[in-house]
Amino acid sequence: MWARMTVGTGGSVLRASRVGLRGCGPAGPGRRQQQRQASGSEAALKKTPLFDFHRQQGGKMVEFAGWSMPVQYKDSHISSHMHTRQHCSIFDVSHMLQTKVHGRDRVKFMESLVVADVAELKDNQGSLSLFTNDQGGIMDDLIVTKTDQGYLYVVSNAGCTDKDSAHMKARLAEFKAAGFDVDLEFLDEALIALQGPSMSQVLQEGLKDDLSKLTFMTSTLAMVFGVPNCRVTRCGYTGEDGVEISVPKGRVVELTEKLLTNGEVKLAGLGARDSLRLEAGLCLYGNDIDETTTPVEATLVWTIGKRRRKTKDFPGANIIVPQIKAKTDRKRVGLMSSGPPVRQHTPILSPDGTLIGEVTSGCPSPCLKKNIAMGYVDAAFAKNGTDIQVEVRKKAVPATITKMPFVPTNYYSG
Repeated sequence: MWARMTVGTGGSVLRASRVGLRGCGPAGPGRRQQQRQASGSEAALKKTPLFDFHRQQGGKMVEFAGWSMPVQYKDSHISSHMHTRQHCSIFDVSHMLQTKVHGRDRVKFMESLVVADVAELKDNQGSLSLFTNDQGGIMDDLIVTKTDQGYLYVVSNAGCTDKDSAHMKARLAEFKAAGFDVDLEFLDEALIALQGPSMSQVLQEGLKDDLSKLTFMTSTLAMVFGVPNCRVTRCGYTGEDGVEISVPKGRVVELTEKLLTNGEVKLAGLGARDSLRLEAGLCLYGNDIDETTTPVEATLVWTIGKRRRKTKDFPGANIIVPQIKAKTDRKRVGLMSSGPPVRQHTPILSPDGTLIGEVTSGCPSPCLKKNIAMGYVDAAFAKNGTDIQVEVRKKAVPATITKMPFVPTNYYSG
């Protein structure tokens, strides 16, 4: 949000790219049995409207949040990552939950669930926000857009679909019982993200309206390359200029093929999406934020509307708002290191070797040629420039607390 990556199990998709059918020892299943198990497992996974298209294009499919998704295509992960930074790429994000909130009391309903000041949004403006629980923990991150069509448009994470939909339905029942006018509509649409510096040039060819008027975190309904009823939102999870396009699922292959006729555009998978978002300093739900993390600990205070801080009328406000002034014992930080890569769950140590935290996401940065990571440390060590250590393969490796984003973002503000 800033468009988000979705996660179900909390594992990095970079590791998923290395998963395949490997031979088992004598006690394990034979190859044919493995293949039958893999086929059965794949059949149980949900598929986006682009599933067959991914396979035809050479996509390497992996399980992700209960879906079969492409982790990469014929190009290497690094090549795909750099193409997005220098040109633009299409990501299939149809597995994310898209919801419309209807009714006269839709803003009041949404503000009973999230930390954003939805009421202050202008027509067709969106905001990153957070579902929080009564303990102040983050249930999910999402983008909520106040459209000029009489509804709120909400996009949240695939890995939290069941939890988010149940949470919204439960609150809906409370609101209806109290006589409020509100309804939910869960959409069955495809969603693709076109991300990269040449996005505007590519997309403008298929739009009648001037794309330069659509700034970061704003949204519009448009016909895109002849496909009607598309919602185009200028946002991204890569740090680059980009859009997410909600498309009628029966025409998403057609739209994707039309975009790919431009030489600037290539397909990209979850592997590149993960390293791009980490370079941009963006959180992955299930890794970097979860229900044990408050917005203050996660350095996401900016998502909490100023009016909402005063009214304290969102879930967990009595815990979250006091933390803004009192600070917290731990804080999400970025860090850089050299040597072996730093991965999730890597221990973070003080200079004298004391455990002070843990890495939540990490990978070698294709752009910087250094190891980057984010994680949580004791607040005393959270200042940028602080020298620390990370324990990799049971050895202490020097690292430095580093300001995020690691790579400057290029969101379009007009």
